[in-house]
Amino acid sequence: MFLIMIHYKKPIEIVDQHLADHRNFLEEGYKKDFFIVSGPRNPRTSGIILSQLKSRTQLEDILKQDPFYINEVADFEIIEFLPVKYHKDFASFV
Repeated sequence: MFLIMIHYKKPIEIVDQHLADHRNFLEEGYKKDFFIVSGPRNPRTSGIILSQLKSRTQLEDILKQDPFYINEVADFEIIEFLPVKYHKDFASFV
């Protein structure tokens, strides 16, 4: 499982110019079962994506299709972890 930290490297006004395309990218990722949850941090200085994919290489290839990556709006920090405890309703993702 992976936690992806999206670190904005452009002003929020530039981020917002690419936000609709980024959300469309995420929607496609949900349809293909790449992502579990995503959203902006509070305060809105960056974002978070949680992915249940098993392959880091596959995830990296997918993230390179994100408009935030393509347009150099953000950097992606990928943190891999192994969930050992989780709520029973979350079991299907683990």
